[in-house]
Amino acid sequence: MGVMLQAFYWDCPKLENREHQWWAFIKSRLPSIAQAGFTALWFPPANKAAGWKSMGYDPYDYYDLGEFDQKGGAPTWFGSKAELLDLIQSAHALGLQVYADLVFNHSSGGDAQELNPIGGQSRWTKFDPNSGKFPRDWKCFHPSQYETWDGATFDDMPDLCHRTPLVYTELINYARWLLEEIGFDGFRYDMVKGYGGWMVRSIQELRALRGSSSFKPYAVGECWDSERTIDDWLDEANAWSDNPVGAFDFPLRWRLRDLCDGYGFSLRNLTDRGVLMWDRPAQAVTFVENHDVVRDSPIINDKLLAYAFILTHEGYPCVFWQDYFNWDLAQPNNRTGIDALIKIHEQNAAGPTQVLYMTDDLYVMQRPGDGDHSGLIFVLNNRGTWNGAWVQTRWANTRLIPAAWRGRDDSGVPEEKWTNESGWVDLWAPPRGYVVYLPSAG
Repeated sequence: MGVMLQAFYWDCPKLENREHQWWAFIKSRLPSIAQAGFTALWFPPANKAAGWKSMGYDPYDYYDLGEFDQKGGAPTWFGSKAELLDLIQSAHALGLQVYADLVFNHSSGGDAQELNPIGGQSRWTKFDPNSGKFPRDWKCFHPSQYETWDGATFDDMPDLCHRTPLVYTELINYARWLLEEIGFDGFRYDMVKGYGGWMVRSIQELRALRGSSSFKPYAVGECWDSERTIDDWLDEANAWSDNPVGAFDFPLRWRLRDLCDGYGFSLRNLTDRGVLMWDRPAQAVTFVENHDVVRDSPIINDKLLAYAFILTHEGYPCVFWQDYFNWDLAQPNNRTGIDALIKIHEQNAAGPTQVLYMTDDLYVMQRPGDGDHSGLIFVLNNRGTWNGAWVQTRWANTRLIPAAWRGRDDSGVPEEKWTNESGWVDLWAPPRGYVVYLPSAG
């Protein structure tokens, strides 16, 4: 499936001293990103927002990607349209896909107030963007002639009515433009609880044309809720769809936070159903941090335990920019960081997750592999000392080589192991740590 990198965090242009230069900054990191084994980048919203120095979640002109002098200047907080196009082209040249953050639940920064005769209120719903594309007035927003409400609103911003024919058509055209002309390969749908899943399905069924070939966009939705709500949304968005959308696995993220930060966390909780990774692995996008949760409820301790989990298990893992670049979790020159785990994910992780052993403080899992991937065994230890167990694996008379590991306050190196003729072997992990073992032919 690959490994995604979230290529931004909140206020990143300011905090990195890269205001209006973020696209160029990402481009400078592309060689190391590709070399590490990432396969896709998730970009922040590229459209011109109501605020010039904005993360883009308050969209004003959807077609202004840093080209028109409005709302404070021509470039967005991330840079110019030319720099964005150059970044996308450079990413494609290195074999990386790029995903656009699609924010179309709401608009912001209207140019004039209007009276909505259906609701009887005046709101900032008159939009005359300089791009000249997708101008909007009160008929485009709730309450409308076609619908009074379609889900949650956001920050009291005018809420787009997707059942209005003009809005529906414009958003389909906008998505097609991002795919065909700008070069995006897919989308992250923002705040999907704010509009009907049928809108997502309509975009996912697009057959975008680029050159002489067509393709279907990849997509993942942000349904920040319980697994039950995420399940319902996935069922709605993917009904009769031949290009299903995935969803971020928020329930798994909360468990991983408790694993890393919660004293006495039982590893048995990791195997309970109620997370997408176990119940709908093909549609699960797993993550440890993102631009929202890291500000609201960050993981403080032993975060690499969480990354080791998502990069060995099923699902499409997403790595957070700050974790990788700012907080020293990449660790490219040793086997204790994200880089080693990405390599394992891409070269070895395949097949269904099979739990071999589980107690409150020890968890052992294998993935059997497939024709191109050798498979792996993952040992997770929540005890304050080295911990291990005898397990029966699928590999008989096979050498198991530790390929990635980490322990709290312990620099010990795990030993190579051999399974016996029945596949049994004793496997160990360091204190509050993990080991990933790979089968070897000799």
